[in-house]
Amino acid sequence: MRRPLEVIRAYPPHGGTLHGLLASRIAANPDRPYLSFGGETLSYAQFAQNVAASARGLAARGIARGDRVGVMATNSARYVVLFFALARLGAIMVPVNPEFGAREAGYMLQHAGVRAVATIPSALDAARAATRPVVPAPWIFRLEEDLDEIAREHGTLPSKPSGDCTCLILYTSGTTGFPKGVMHSQRNFVMAGEGFVARMWLQPDDCLLCILPLFHINALFYSLAGALAAGARLALTPKFSASTFWRTAAESGATQVNIIAAIGNILARRPRSEFDPRHRLRAVYGAPISPELERVFREDFHVPVVIEGYGMTEIPGAANNPFDGEKRANSMGKAAVHPDPDVKFSELRLADDAGHDVAAGGIGEIRVRTPILMQGYYRDPAQTAAAIEEGWFKTGDLARRDADGYYYFVARKNDIIRRRGENISGAEIDRVVGDHPAVLLCAAIPVPSDLGEDEILAAVVKKPGAEVSAQDIAVWCRARLAAIKVPRYVAFAQSLPLTATQRVQKFQLRQDASLRSRAIDLGA
Repeated sequence: MRRPLEVIRAYPPHGGTLHGLLASRIAANPDRPYLSFGGETLSYAQFAQNVAASARGLAARGIARGDRVGVMATNSARYVVLFFALARLGAIMVPVNPEFGAREAGYMLQHAGVRAVATIPSALDAARAATRPVVPAPWIFRLEEDLDEIAREHGTLPSKPSGDCTCLILYTSGTTGFPKGVMHSQRNFVMAGEGFVARMWLQPDDCLLCILPLFHINALFYSLAGALAAGARLALTPKFSASTFWRTAAESGATQVNIIAAIGNILARRPRSEFDPRHRLRAVYGAPISPELERVFREDFHVPVVIEGYGMTEIPGAANNPFDGEKRANSMGKAAVHPDPDVKFSELRLADDAGHDVAAGGIGEIRVRTPILMQGYYRDPAQTAAAIEEGWFKTGDLARRDADGYYYFVARKNDIIRRRGENISGAEIDRVVGDHPAVLLCAAIPVPSDLGEDEILAAVVKKPGAEVSAQDIAVWCRARLAAIKVPRYVAFAQSLPLTATQRVQKFQLRQDASLRSRAIDLGA
């Protein structure tokens, strides 16, 4: 097995751009397989040809440097081609969950001021409704049906963009409930991929199985970027399927896969008859990984290496347990490293509320300094300034550090609920449920999920004399929120603890163990 530095030095310099990274890998081995999807595999050279043709076609349609292009689609080879084609033009991809309705997608697409939106058929109506207020009206096209036709047009390619050009705006929810557009440069994407080579000791003959959605930081900055940085192959699936996971892993020849806690726990509880011992997976990366889940993957599923790490949309791949060192249970590991030891990469520290360092053993907010820190929040300089202090990103997550530099997650400092790999704003749910005509007040809080991470509990105070059931709340939410944001539990209360400024004290609610026990379980 080659060391990470040997892997990346086997290729010519790339200049920190997606186009340069792809060209570098082609120079070494143009016929090596790069992207497998739906029974077909594109070599690095074939993929590059598709990218170039699509970029020319998009240029003919008027897409230019700095334009934002939304994508509401499930994973596919054309999704990846579109991303690289936009990057070649210096344009910016804005991925959006294709299950979002017009209201949720609308904020993101309108805020980004998209020039165009690529969709799948099921998201077409939502995309049209979501972009109706955008002026000038965006061009909306079907990704799978129209991209090949677009690629037959012959626009002129502009000069190649630099590594500092923004290539992605990823929207993530904040404590205010309004999504923030995280901007990342092409250099960030490329360096994150190289960081993943170091994290997982990726080899050129590896195959990375990607089951997470391409609107997610994990799939983009770890699986997609990591495979390219290693000169390896990416096996892409439309979405995660628990019942066929092991057959897919075996048939794809995958050697590495990224998961989230919910997926790992689902697989651990599935019938062992679904397990396919022909698989070749040598490593799994995910977070959080409990000792029991690690044991299941090692002993039941025969995957020898399980790595836990930590990152956020703003700071991809900030920490991980070392591949070639001691891995500590329940730990997010140490600060991440780059394959080249001369490249200064992730730095971590813990700070108290005054910003002072917290000693080993104490609890403080995780702050991260990294060369792949986001460029900022799109059109939100105030939030950007609030999040970054002297180059350190304030995560809002609390942790402790042991004497050997391993970090252990403690709690979230802000009002974010982590459900099935997605960050969900409790404030957004508060507003939606609070808009119900029978609701006086609502507070959404996380409660432990049987699958790991969180479930959503909505504590609701009814208006005097009003009647509303838990099922009514669920129907109301389903009409206004993506399914992943709909509360599983609804607990009715006479009142909620408030601050002097009439804000709900969610910290107190989280400590009230009786809430879940007396809540109505809508998932039952």
